[in-house]
Amino acid sequence: MADQKPPRLAGGERETLQALLHYQRDSLVRKVTGLDDQATRQSPVGSGTTLLWLVEHMAAAESTRILQRFGGLEADLAGDAPAPDHTLRDAVAAYRRTWLQVDAVVASATSLDEGCRHPGSGSDPPVNLRWVLTHLLEETARHAGHADIIRELIDGHTGR
Repeated sequence: MADQKPPRLAGGERETLQALLHYQRDSLVRKVTGLDDQATRQSPVGSGTTLLWLVEHMAAAESTRILQRFGGLEADLAGDAPAPDHTLRDAVAAYRRTWLQVDAVVASATSLDEGCRHPGSGSDPPVNLRWVLTHLLEETARHAGHADIIRELIDGHTGR
């Protein structure tokens, strides 16, 4: 697996956040590419985390944060654990469809200062699109790192 470095650009804030989020999304998908469904259900770590769960979790996280909370839209969310009939191919396809929806909502925002329409639980302070994108970038990068370790433990492959 070839190591791919993050994009370097001197764009605006939104462009930079989105470019880095796209890179981290692609990194997570690269970590599962070439594995069969059985391998993506393996958990060589004590937490029980699997590569399939990571992909499905990130699709749900983007749907929750951007489509539901920021955009005020209905979103189809996966459960906490992959169903027995879920395949890696289906999970990656759903994740990529989520990207298109999320990117369209982000592109339609007038400003990164625009607030969430449904911020979450009543005790959560209000946040804006800037915070949501930064949080998604952080969460995606963290889980891509988890995927990197799990993939290396499964078959020795490394690289971003």
